[in-house]
Amino acid sequence: MNRNYRTLELDKILERLAAMTTLEDAKQAALNLEPQFDLKRVELLLRQTDDAVALSGRFGAPSFGGAVNCGGSLRRAEAGGCLTTGELLSVARTMHVIRTVKEWHSRCALVENALDGYFSGLVSNKYLEERITTAIISEDEISDKASPALSDIRRKIRTASSKARETLDKIIHSSKYIKYLQDAIVTQRDGRYVVPVKSECRNNVPGLVHDTSASGQTVFIEPMGVVQANNDIKVLRGKEEEEIERILFDLSANSGEFADSIIRSYKNLAELNFIFAKADLAYSMRASRPLMNDRGEVRIRQARHPLIPKDRVT
Repeated sequence: MNRNYRTLELDKILERLAAMTTLEDAKQAALNLEPQFDLKRVELLLRQTDDAVALSGRFGAPSFGGAVNCGGSLRRAEAGGCLTTGELLSVARTMHVIRTVKEWHSRCALVENALDGYFSGLVSNKYLEERITTAIISEDEISDKASPALSDIRRKIRTASSKARETLDKIIHSSKYIKYLQDAIVTQRDGRYVVPVKSECRNNVPGLVHDTSASGQTVFIEPMGVVQANNDIKVLRGKEEEEIERILFDLSANSGEFADSIIRSYKNLAELNFIFAKADLAYSMRASRPLMNDRGEVRIRQARHPLIPKDRVT
């Protein structure tokens, strides 16, 4: 930053402005802001801030929280890459913010203002937004509603798991086997249902040994009665992973189709966030819009440095 600007403590003002932004791109725009010297440009920027103050006062300020710059992810999706669940959720959240800000503007559309160009640059895509949020519950969980195939696979997994657990429940409550068990519980090893058997009794429970406890006192045995059910579950788990991968590729391809629109909309969103942050700062400082001229005339009346508390200025 120009040394003279620092002397005037402009950098501190810009830090306050940046703190009022929500989006990272808007924050950087605030920190990089410099004085303008073209009268028409200055008048436009002042009018934008003034209109944002007026709109906020009349309708309440729009919310920008949750949106992020997904440009990199969207370009990768556009090129055929598969996005992660987290990246897709970020795309959906950003589209949600774009849509809600556009809806906010529709309530004040009759009020002509200098921000209309940015608002008209917001393109909502509720279809893709809801496709993603319906399919992905969280970064770690895909919904059964993501596809009919996934729902069917998971139904079969639940059925096979229920059969395996029923068989194992009979074993752990059986007078024949309970004396050989370390604990009367059903657990899992490598995705297969097993029971904990005392090490010295491993030959009394026919089945496959999958693991041994750290102390060596317990072996985890898969009784022969559940081997087929566990095999079925393993096959189904593989199909589940394949279907989830297909779903993520499909959602990524769909996102890539709208990459340009979402990226442009986000840029407009960031500009609006920047402008409304300036409006918030102006309001908090009780600032007023100056009258500009290109005649070199400067008249400052009852002015104060914005970092000096109002009650300390006489």
